[in-house]
This record gives sequence, structure tokens and C-alpha cells, in this order.
Amino acid sequence: MDNAVALVQAYLRVNGYLTVTEYPIVESIPAGGFQTATDLDVLGFRFGHSCTLQTPAGSDGAGVVCEIQTDPGLDIHPGTPDMIIGEVKEGRAVLNRAASNPGVLAAALTRFGCCEPTHAVELGHALVRHGHAQTRHGHRVRLVAFGSLPPDAPARGVKVVLLGTIIDFLRAYSRQHWAQLQSSESKDPGLSFLMTLEKAERGRRARAASTSSTSLKGDRS
Repeated sequence: MDNAVALVQAYLRVNGYLTVTEYPIVESIPAGGFQTATDLDVLGFRFGHSCTLQTPAGSDGAGVVCEIQTDPGLDIHPGTPDMIIGEVKEGRAVLNRAASNPGVLAAALTRFGCCEPTHAVELGHALVRHGHAQTRHGHRVRLVAFGSLPPDAPARGVKVVLLGTIIDFLRAYSRQHWAQLQSSESKDPGLSFLMTLEKAERGRRARAASTSSTSLKGDRS
């Protein structure tokens, strides 16, 4: 998994999505046999009521508190299941040709069982035309392009999320929920790396404060 995909995966997970990365789409070829059509960088699914349960252990469920902090820029609709088919670039946030292929999109939707195969084909074409679609079960499906820079010519309806925005959100999240994250021992590569950076910065600030305090004591003596 490359660094950009790791960052996007951490971002989606913090926002309540279950993720699969670098998922291969295999197609048959006329001469016989099979070939890989593309790898989809990230697939994410978020149930409509995703949140973090904060009820104390042993509680009978009374007074349940369940909250989640999500990025407004991701345009999450509370109560609506949401599936993201994402392309991740370190340069401009654009979709590659295969990710704009209705057949590839239909194969991904069918493999993950979001809908009947015939409806998946319809959704694949709708995604190419509009960048988003809705299943007969009320699930939202959308294409999202992640990258360091915006595209020269945005594709119609395709959501764009910049990696800089993701880093800002994750760093703010890690600072706000530092105690909780330290207890979780996360193995997520993107989030773990940002936590290491945060730990290093906290250590540097602590050393600077200690040095400053020692210097002030020396001045007084």
C-alpha cells in the first residue's frame, strides 16, 4: 500500500467507513483466459448510523451515547448508507480510464453485493454519467478522487478531496482524541504514522518546556 492510499484509508476509517484497498477487477478476454482490468485504489462503505459507542462497560443500555466526528467536506448524509469508489493520486485528483468504465464499476458493486447484478450495470452507467447514484435499497454510491492537487477539469459530479485536507483533519482528530488513540494501539499504517509524528512533537514541546523551566530557575539563583 502506498503512502497516499494509506492516508485515504485512515481518513475514511476515522469517518466511519469500512475499507478495502487496491482491489483487483479481473475481466475475461476474447482469446480466452483472464486479465486484470484495473486495481480500484479504495472502496469504502459506511452504514447510516455509524458512530462510537460511549456507554460504560456493564451498562444496561440506558442513556446510550454514540457520537462520531466527521469531516463536513466529505458530505456524509446521516442515516444514509454510503459507498465510495475512490481513486487515489499523489498528483492531481483524477479518475483513471478504467475507474470510469461502467463495466469495472458494475463488477465492483456486484462483487460487494450492494445490489442485484442487472441493477449494478445500471448503477455503473449512472456513476459514469453523474459521479453518484442511488441503489434501490436507498444506499448512496459515489465516485471520489483523492489527490494533492485539484483536477484541471473536474469530472461531472465526482467528489474531490485533497490530501492536504485529509492530513489537516487527521492531525486535528489525533490531537483531540489523543488519550483514546493511545489506548487503541492502532495498526492502521496511515494513522499510526501520524500518531508517531504527534508523539514526537509532544516530546519536543515537553523538552522545550523543561529546558525553559530549568533556565528560569538558573536565572533566579
